[in-house]
Amino acid sequence: MTPQPELFLVKAFTDKSDGGNAAGVVIHADAMAHARKQEIAAQVGLSETAFVSASEVGDVKVEFFTPNRQIPHCGHATVATFGLLLELTYVNEPGAVKESIVGPRQISLKEGKVYQAQLSPKYKTLAEAGVSPGDVAASVGLREEELVAEPILVSTGVWFLLLHLHDEAALQNLKPNQALIEAISENLNLVGYYAFTTASNAADASARMFAPSYGIPEESATGMAAGPLACYLYDYLQYGVSHYNIHQGYLMKPPSPSQIEVELQLNEQGEIIGLQVGGSVVVVRQLELAD
Repeated sequence: MTPQPELFLVKAFTDKSDGGNAAGVVIHADAMAHARKQEIAAQVGLSETAFVSASEVGDVKVEFFTPNRQIPHCGHATVATFGLLLELTYVNEPGAVKESIVGPRQISLKEGKVYQAQLSPKYKTLAEAGVSPGDVAASVGLREEELVAEPILVSTGVWFLLLHLHDEAALQNLKPNQALIEAISENLNLVGYYAFTTASNAADASARMFAPSYGIPEESATGMAAGPLACYLYDYLQYGVSHYNIHQGYLMKPPSPSQIEVELQLNEQGEIIGLQVGGSVVVVRQLELAD
């Protein structure tokens, strides 16, 4: 008998059920049509829902849907998915291979935590992208001179716009104009904005993420953005270390504290050739899968 689909609520980047970033995870999704997956993602209403099916090139195939579209990758939903699969003993330490719509990705499993491989970073300036720093600043309620540095586009698989702010007060007091952020994100083919400050006592950086073009006004943890940020800290701010701890979700209302770990992989010349991003997982409960 073919197993029936099952839906779970899983929190990534936390070891507590009241923190982290929640994802829906549907296992045994092999027979589901694309439209049905999109319908379920909209019903679940979380920033991303993952759908797990059999793979011919990896351990499992995982597809990701926001409430309004399919996306190629999702860091927190990947961590949530493999944390669930590890608990169900569908995968085992030390690792697994995830098939995605853009190819396979290596997943590392260590001491109950989940880490996803990302690609070496690509950078692009706003001038190359044809957008002014002033317009970007205005889209979050700032003047250009209130930014520490000119925003920069970074990708380790998908593109984000990094905005460097002076302190956590500036980060907390942002006034995101979702319509303007969406327009700039669509123009630049971004997932969204990743605003951050390095003036944090508890982490290498504290961050907030806005992705209205994907139906996400703000997200509590974004692994696919934390990776690019760690690369920026290393390449542009000359941090000189390979391990980073990024905090996110603390400044949301209500807060959902998340801790994202990033480990850079360096060659003999000290250049980034890859990275692993991940953290802890909490399986909250199984949910009813509506017809």
